[in-house]
Amino acid sequence: MVEALVWLGTLVFAATGALKGVEKGFDLLGVLVLATVTAVGGGSIRDVLVGTLPPTALRNEPLLWSVVLVGLLVFRFHPRVQALERPIYYLDALGLGLFAALGAERGLEAGLGPFGVALAGTLSGVGGGVLRDVLSGEVPGILYRAGDLYASAALVGALLVYALHGAHPEASLFAGALATVLLRVFGRRLGLRLPTPK
Repeated sequence: MVEALVWLGTLVFAATGALKGVEKGFDLLGVLVLATVTAVGGGSIRDVLVGTLPPTALRNEPLLWSVVLVGLLVFRFHPRVQALERPIYYLDALGLGLFAALGAERGLEAGLGPFGVALAGTLSGVGGGVLRDVLSGEVPGILYRAGDLYASAALVGALLVYALHGAHPEASLFAGALATVLLRVFGRRLGLRLPTPK
């Protein structure tokens, strides 16, 4: 079940990366590059951080080819995909929650403390989006998102995994992912935001 959800989250991230490439007017290769780095970039950064080399995603050929296929489909049918904005948003929130929780678990397996686990979980969830934004010439959205808790939601989810993992390993993953998803979705609905300079 978890593996299926990881695939789903990865492919949704691929679609969001490909859409960014289409919006920027990139050629086919550019769209595929953004799809790939958005899909597997965060997990790869996390794996390097905890010493898993080569990164897990780069050893999963079926997943990588599926990412390319999603990129091709978005490139070809982007008007239809863009019309699915709301479902993509909710699937993206699910992917963020899953990767934050699983990234935190990977940090725990590597023997990291709370800061390291929080960093591993957060980077796992948002790292691909940061790479996407940088490659497309934008300031990474995690640095200024107003009314949309994203990296902060992943951070809370990762810390929850750390706090609960010792007593309930499987429940901690569910709780961490759920907390991230709820913060992302309801944070936007309620207009929650982190403080900014006055």
